[in-house]
Amino acid sequence: MNSALSTQHSQSDVIVIGSGIGGLCAAGLLARYGKRVIVCESHTIPGGAAHSFRRRGFEFDSGPSFYCGLTAAQSLNPVKQVLDVLGESLQVIPYDPLGHYHFPEAIFAVYSNTEKYRHEVHKITPQGAEELQQFEDRLLGLYEVMKGIPTLALRADWQVMLMLMKRYFPYLVKMLPYLALVQASVGDVMDTTVKDAWVRRLIDLECFLLSGLKAHGTIAPEVAFMLGERSCTGVEYPVGGSGALVKALVRGLERWGGKLRLGCHVEQILVESGKAVGVRLQTGEIIPAPIVISNASIWDTYNHLLRPEDLPASYRKAALDTPAVESFMHLHLGIRATGLENLTGHHVVVHDSSQDITVPGNTCMISIPSVWDATLAPEEHHVVHAYTLETFAGWERNDEYEEKKQEKAQSLYRALEKVIPDIRERVELELIGTPLTHAHYLRRYQGTYGPAIAAGKGMFPSTQTPIKGLYRVGDSTMPGIGVPAVAASGILCANSLVNLQQMGELLDGLKF
Repeated sequence: MNSALSTQHSQSDVIVIGSGIGGLCAAGLLARYGKRVIVCESHTIPGGAAHSFRRRGFEFDSGPSFYCGLTAAQSLNPVKQVLDVLGESLQVIPYDPLGHYHFPEAIFAVYSNTEKYRHEVHKITPQGAEELQQFEDRLLGLYEVMKGIPTLALRADWQVMLMLMKRYFPYLVKMLPYLALVQASVGDVMDTTVKDAWVRRLIDLECFLLSGLKAHGTIAPEVAFMLGERSCTGVEYPVGGSGALVKALVRGLERWGGKLRLGCHVEQILVESGKAVGVRLQTGEIIPAPIVISNASIWDTYNHLLRPEDLPASYRKAALDTPAVESFMHLHLGIRATGLENLTGHHVVVHDSSQDITVPGNTCMISIPSVWDATLAPEEHHVVHAYTLETFAGWERNDEYEEKKQEKAQSLYRALEKVIPDIRERVELELIGTPLTHAHYLRRYQGTYGPAIAAGKGMFPSTQTPIKGLYRVGDSTMPGIGVPAVAASGILCANSLVNLQQMGELLDGLKF
């Protein structure tokens, strides 16, 4: 490599590899701070796991479809805070109930309103509903304290304490009684408040939907955030699907002078003398920059984007040994909607109560977003997205691949039949995605959604790396596999690259 690269005049201050939500939030915020930012995205569509795609008039979310606090003035949602800073907003459709949970022994409506939610639980287990209230009250107390400190005030270095002491000291004092809870797992809270077996399984399910882990593996602040946002700011769907959220972030990035290059695959992060100096693209083009931020997963960053000798051997091994959440089977359907007037949009089906909810195929998540946004499908049609955990091991693109896809999709079809009994007769478009599909289109290690680091069993790798000028954002840096977590990682990384005065000026212009 040309050792003069590090001294070349750079046309950019920051290169972000990948346009997932974490990468776009970091890039947009840094552009807002005045940095010259280029985002390099391998795919022809931005958004990473949150991108949307169109087939025969049906608009599909590839990943998330559940959002809270996208428009509320006092929202804790980091995405909302970034959009505010970038001068962007979304049109949304609020809804309640969220949908239904389907257990073999009971089906009940899931409301964002905590009292309505507990009322539904009370029909199944009165004692459990009382215990659930104690559980929620404990976590909602933490949420109330968290509300006073916006994610935009946080950074990933020691200077975060200077910012918090200067601007949010009263909230730090209020946080003191909750310090133990901040470090606890949801299971710890559940163990002290809930004895009812059915409600414990319900809490395990909600944690699994949120983090990919059950209650004892999920950190308490994550569920406190979810419960608080769900009950206080409400649940809403962005008009145009998750793609509308991505478009808003891209507009914000470009408004402040940042650039997005699609179909631009980064082959290698260039390192000289322990310092990142730019990237080399698949085309051979070299883009120099003093800061590189990888939105690729921890495994892809350290295995493919860097040479082994670029990292300390022990650090690299420990990072690559990070356990991963399983991949998924996805079923995207375009269906006829005649006679389906009373559908709710979200459903979770647990097939077998005697099996663990984390067994692949046992818990199936279903989203029918055209229930809220009719523009996602042709007239009198719906889009359906169903998915379930699936192990990456054993998948090969061989002669049996298509048959295996159909076989593995059956648990999703059986789940859908609980919601729409004649679903198979209604299908006009069927797309089945496997872990191989996930790994290919998102360029993700084994198609995973991120690390499976249980609460108390290890720290998530931070946005920092041992290489000067190289940072990471996305689902390998923060607990949780959802949009708020990856957006927060982008904020923490971006803020760490500017001084406290710049952060303060940005916060002064916002109303929190």
